[in-house]
Amino acid sequence: MGDKLTQLQDAIDQLAQQFVASIYYINRHHNLETLGPGDQIRDIKQEPDQQEVDPHPDDVFKASQVELAQDLITKEQQIEYLITLLPGLENSVQDQERNIKELEEELKVAEVQRQEAIKEKEETMAKLDTVIRGIRRP
Repeated sequence: MGDKLTQLQDAIDQLAQQFVASIYYINRHHNLETLGPGDQIRDIKQEPDQQEVDPHPDDVFKASQVELAQDLITKEQQIEYLITLLPGLENSVQDQERNIKELEEELKVAEVQRQEAIKEKEETMAKLDTVIRGIRRP
């Protein structure tokens, strides 16, 4: 599950980066047009902190906007898919509690098996030690 959460977090981070890149592109390459009669276009060259606007042709700008929007939608769909892979969304609380109890039982059985294996290893090591000591005493 940790891997799924990591993938989800990475996808969300990438989506945020795509949002920032989209806003930057639109801000940097829009047309210098007024939207209303009272609007004025600022002289950006006079403002030292502002970068110059590099307007793209309308068809290129619109195509780029469509591509950016499609990329955002694709990333959002990937995020939704990753969310559906997370456990527990389709399970009720009772199902999850039952699943936890089953896993606890499996863990108990595995622990018993581990203890038996340790005991068997120690017995085998003792036999091996006896055999090795028997070889040294000719």
